[in-house]
Amino acid sequence: MTTAARTTNTLTGVPALPPLLLRGALLSPLKRPRPDADFPRTRLVLPGLRVDLARLAAYERVCGFPTGADALPVTYPHVLAFPLAMRLMSGRDFPLPLLGLVHTSIGITRRATMPATAEYELTTYVEGLAPHRRGTEATVVTELRSGADLVWESRSTYLARHRTAGHPPEAPSPRNPEPLPTLARWRFAGDVGRRYGAASGDRNPIHLHPLTARPFGFPRAIAHGMWTVARCLAEHGTPDAAVVRADFRAPVALPGTVTYGAGEGGRFELRDGEGRRPHLSGEVGPYRA
Repeated sequence: MTTAARTTNTLTGVPALPPLLLRGALLSPLKRPRPDADFPRTRLVLPGLRVDLARLAAYERVCGFPTGADALPVTYPHVLAFPLAMRLMSGRDFPLPLLGLVHTSIGITRRATMPATAEYELTTYVEGLAPHRRGTEATVVTELRSGADLVWESRSTYLARHRTAGHPPEAPSPRNPEPLPTLARWRFAGDVGRRYGAASGDRNPIHLHPLTARPFGFPRAIAHGMWTVARCLAEHGTPDAAVVRADFRAPVALPGTVTYGAGEGGRFELRDGEGRRPHLSGEVGPYRA
């Protein structure tokens, strides 16, 4: 089968999120996700991007990063690229429903420190679709450039849950690997999803309130995956040039209590309040060119 060529769409500004989220919500019931569906081949490019320092400070506060430094947290370009990703994933040609879409993993490479006051170019595109034992996953790639230099990139997977008859199951992974040493116990408030949503722009209803989460199978609101990994990295710390990988194992219901653990090799994790059920597992280490 011939792979469709990608086209580049250069934007003149950051897309407005509310109409994109509304479009995605309205089109969601019409989507019929499957791993062999076609997907948008457009590469969105946003040049001349500058960071809103007030919004950055709000993000740093809700995630636990220090405020005031002239350096972007390792997870912040994901927030900068969120409107571009929503423009792609809310369109008619994106086959997965935006409502209920679950962020399942992210891999990040930061090649250098990213000054908060610098000018950047963002690029976002859908890399492809793949079968998952619970539905279909899309991989979305984001790249951040300073001048001609690629300084940051990520690959995120998003899952649309649906019946998977006829698709081979994935190889099982250990359900409860040996816990890492517990370093902290955190109580997450019920409004964390709303506060992170205000700082990041990600107002997926599964994160906001029990009433908006229940139609998607969640009895309570769940924390944003990107908030949980940012909270862990704020505690753990990252090198100036770093590689991060995080897998979101199970939702964190809000309000809720979790244990944070870390161990050798830059590994970190979140588990439930008893330290049994894994919510998130990750690893951070130095980037070597």
